[in-house]
Amino acid sequence: MESIESVVVSSVLNKDVKQFGKKNMFDGQDETCWNSDQGSPQWVKVKLKEEMEITFFTIQFQGGFTAKELVFKGESNGYSEEVCFFPEDNNSVQQFALKHPTKLKSLFFKFNSSTDFFGRVIIYKLSWS
Repeated sequence: MESIESVVVSSVLNKDVKQFGKKNMFDGQDETCWNSDQGSPQWVKVKLKEEMEITFFTIQFQGGFTAKELVFKGESNGYSEEVCFFPEDNNSVQQFALKHPTKLKSLFFKFNSSTDFFGRVIIYKLSWS
């Protein structure tokens, strides 16, 4: 996405960034994904090039590797909003709405626990609008 300045993730499975790296969440390909290594929590931190009004985000997990609890935190110019969501454990694209449309510069997605016994999280798509 051209609006992204940087993305940082907590881990990558076996440090194989080519096959499982963060870029795969944003490449528009159905076959590629970000796959975290084991352990909880896992997270994705996105810094935008400029403030953007965010009303919702969408995320597609791989069933069996879904976050049980997803904490979203958005920040901009001293303002901070934190909301907790509980995704369904399936392969569908899920949409989560923020309480109020908000102009944000950074987005933080924290996965406190996973449906995977080892705490791994797999994400095929991550976007916002």
